[in-house]
Amino acid sequence: MEKINLLQNDRKAGQEKASEAPKPFSFEEIEKIFLYFSTSILEKNTEEEILWDLAKNCISQLGFEDCVIYLLAEEKQVLVQKAAYGPKNPKEQSILQPIEIPVGSGITGSVALSGVAEIVEDTSLDPRYIVDDLPRLSEIAVPILTDGKVLGVIDCEHPEPHFFTSQHLRILTAIASICAIKLCRVRAEQLALREQKRLLEAHRQMEELKAQALKAQMNPHFLFNALNAVQYFITSDDKKAALSYLSLLGKLIRYRLQHFQDETASLSSEIEVLGWYLKLQKLRYGDKFTYSVETPGLETAGDVKIPALVLPVIIESAVETSMLDQPAGHVQLTLKIEHEAVGLELRHNLRSPEAPNTDRLLNYRQHIEPWQKQVETLNALQPYQIREKTTIITDAGQQASGVYIHLHIPILK
Repeated sequence: MEKINLLQNDRKAGQEKASEAPKPFSFEEIEKIFLYFSTSILEKNTEEEILWDLAKNCISQLGFEDCVIYLLAEEKQVLVQKAAYGPKNPKEQSILQPIEIPVGSGITGSVALSGVAEIVEDTSLDPRYIVDDLPRLSEIAVPILTDGKVLGVIDCEHPEPHFFTSQHLRILTAIASICAIKLCRVRAEQLALREQKRLLEAHRQMEELKAQALKAQMNPHFLFNALNAVQYFITSDDKKAALSYLSLLGKLIRYRLQHFQDETASLSSEIEVLGWYLKLQKLRYGDKFTYSVETPGLETAGDVKIPALVLPVIIESAVETSMLDQPAGHVQLTLKIEHEAVGLELRHNLRSPEAPNTDRLLNYRQHIEPWQKQVETLNALQPYQIREKTTIITDAGQQASGVYIHLHIPILK
């Protein structure tokens, strides 16, 4: 009832001022408004700057008493108040009690839904009218459009009925078009900037992944123990064994340093290098460590390319896990072609539950990157779709005794 009374009072006051209809703008005045807005908007780099400039410096020149500019939040399908002029803007760039209007609700929401501007000469006669801060009798709502898509709405109100004219509509429509062009440009620039940041972050993560893969087979513990083993052969006067293992270590280091930046690798080369690595681990651990590598059918597979950052990490993890505080360890690896992919089957034993859990071992394991995390990161950075399934093997007493891993590694074209 209070809303109706206020509207009726404003309507009576407006009728008394009917003779004081707004004077039409001259061509020079319209030209000045467009020139100002089209020039000042070029300096704006964000949506907020554009909309506040439109509200405070452009709408104000039209002599309007109240204006709110909405942007469409597509996910929620609501209009959000982003800038204002008049009572809704009490200070600086702030909006008094901002509201959201669902698309299709009220006069503003109806314009957002239809994409067609509207002038409502007497809001007291329009059931769609929604009171925001105060009831007013005239309203004009103009969509901000680009290629038929609504980006937002410029909504102005006035306490007098029949205030807004067709000239106002033409001016606001032209301003909305300029605003839409600039908003699209800013959004395109922001999208390009976000994509650039995404690519830089992806590049950083890929470089980190490569460094972690190199670290997997070149970690100080492995190198130190391998060199100790070579030194042992030298002091034992077994020069043939010393030279053989020193040659393996040299080839392994040279290969990894030469190719650690590569994102793809030849499967045959990876298998050969894994052979060097496992032989050196055998040298490091002696009879405590055994391994087997089977490659059925790969002899005729040709030059198969796979992601380069997978096999070194998973094999290193398997070896170190199988030997972690245990009397003996064993790694069994099978590689074969499976439906345009390389199928990897890996089995290794686990640390017995009763084995001591020393700080030294925990500290050492913290420096080994979990291979599952490596695969997840690689899948996120590249469309490889590497799939893995890990199964814990239990003994007769239902204690965990080993791990079975199946990896599906796509063959790269």
